[in-house]
Amino acid sequence: MDQTMREDHHEYLDIHYFTPTDYEKAGPAWPIRLGHNIAKPNYHIGPRTTAYYYLMFVLEGEGTFIQNGQTFKLGQNDMFCLFPQVTHEYFTAQDRPLRKIFVAFDGKKALDLLEAVGLTSRSPHRSGILSAEAIQLMWGFFNYVVHTGGNDNDFGRLARFLLIFDHLSKISVPSGGTGSDSLSWLQKGVDYMEIHYAEGITVGSVAKYVGIDRTHFTKQFRRVYGLTPVQYIQQLKTNEAKLLLEQTTYSLTEIAHSVGYPDLFSFSKAFKKNAGIPPKQYRLQRLLN
Repeated sequence: MDQTMREDHHEYLDIHYFTPTDYEKAGPAWPIRLGHNIAKPNYHIGPRTTAYYYLMFVLEGEGTFIQNGQTFKLGQNDMFCLFPQVTHEYFTAQDRPLRKIFVAFDGKKALDLLEAVGLTSRSPHRSGILSAEAIQLMWGFFNYVVHTGGNDNDFGRLARFLLIFDHLSKISVPSGGTGSDSLSWLQKGVDYMEIHYAEGITVGSVAKYVGIDRTHFTKQFRRVYGLTPVQYIQQLKTNEAKLLLEQTTYSLTEIAHSVGYPDLFSFSKAFKKNAGIPPKQYRLQRLLN
């Protein structure tokens, strides 16, 4: 075990944090933290959300990953991604503890980077896809950070960060494609809403992101999915609020802000419209059950 790893109750962890420069923030995406860990048998993360994208490489072991209502088995050479503002959960198999290396990142083109390597909010896991070179590039990034302190050279960080995605884009997009070229503009809009629904987005901003007229986007969305984009965003907010009401002790005001409402009144009104009962009553019913 690496001497630099610190031990806590459920893992051994070595993590490094970055302060993005103005130059990095002007670009499409930038790394925020980088680390690796070895799970203990009781390792269990979540359910929770994250503020950033996390690209995870499974080096050893087995486990389970749950996100967006989907469950994936984890194994060696798997790659998976945590998406911001999407509830996730993952844990190790007790007899085969997980060992991972990961990078957290953000940026206005972060979704495009992930799409280029075959990862979307609806398909956040790729089984057995990692090559030895991909893992070596991630370790190369990690060792560079260890030796330089990580904050000395934004060019060095960005070069190594993007090199990982460059390699993954060549090996990981399946035949038939889930990369950005093969994703329809409608699917890109869905992915965008599923990630940013709590950030005050509008149908206009989603349509602008995918490069389609707002009216046409709304019409086609309703034709394919059976509801309007506004209704879909409300559905996403309601589903996330239900999870927070069931699984946390957050106040109703905290939950309202977490899912993108400015105040408790507007949250309660929208929740009752979509769920049929007020959020306070929903929480009480779940506690009684």
